[in-house]
Amino acid sequence: MIELLLQTGLNALFAAAYLSLVAVGLVLIFGVMGVINFAHGELFMLGAYVVVALYTNLQMPFFLVVAIGLIFVGLVGILMEMTMFHPLRDNPLGGLVASIGFLMVIQALIILGFGVRMEHVPPVTQDVIIISEKVRLPVQRLFVILSALVCLSALWLFLKRTKFGWALRASAQDPEAAMLQGISTRTVSIIALFIGAALAGVAGSVAAPVISISPVIGHSVIVSAFIVIIVGGIGSLEGAVLASATYAFIHTVITTFVDGVIADIVGLSLMLMVLIIKPTGMFGTQDRV
Repeated sequence: MIELLLQTGLNALFAAAYLSLVAVGLVLIFGVMGVINFAHGELFMLGAYVVVALYTNLQMPFFLVVAIGLIFVGLVGILMEMTMFHPLRDNPLGGLVASIGFLMVIQALIILGFGVRMEHVPPVTQDVIIISEKVRLPVQRLFVILSALVCLSALWLFLKRTKFGWALRASAQDPEAAMLQGISTRTVSIIALFIGAALAGVAGSVAAPVISISPVIGHSVIVSAFIVIIVGGIGSLEGAVLASATYAFIHTVITTFVDGVIADIVGLSLMLMVLIIKPTGMFGTQDRV
């Protein structure tokens, strides 16, 4: 029983790793721009299909492909800012609706290019870290966990130690005051969209060999991400990370011992309970980011 719990904990850690990247990117975009990007799950999906196209089909080195996925999806984020969120900056509802339309466009393009079949990405390595007879961690999953640690640490250093990071945080907390200090909110918005999209892209890319890939995988990812940011607090990056770990552990445990559908119901129930008891989330405040 103890070994099963340990194995479940390792599985939850893997799920929390890529989910935290998606959720943190979503929080960052909302904090700076005040819009909810419903197409964020599709950015995760795009990252996975970059791996399908370049690693599986063209046999390019996996980690090079992950870097390409990060940059490519980040550029897609900039495209979204320029074509949707900036023109609709005074209409948050319009931006939300536009992101839903963008979501459908991305899905249609992927279906045209790859079809609706499930894609399989061979793992980079078959090596497994054997902790005990029944507790094992595939090295491919360890890559996902380490990638999340590196990306989140780099983001923390960027936000806390660089001028662009300070500008981004200032614009999130008080856009008008930031403009009076000479900070270009347009530039900050572009940076936020690039980083937020890139985090989702790298999550999809690095997790591609260990997940089922299809044109609709973004749906489950965005639902989980919304649960996480609501539980953690819509304006809290730290809350998104902690809530990702909490949600992933609860969901994985219930899936292992009960049923996946029940796990989804419990996750949604947790979100509703937090909304009723503390609408700002467990770690959130009234302010953004």
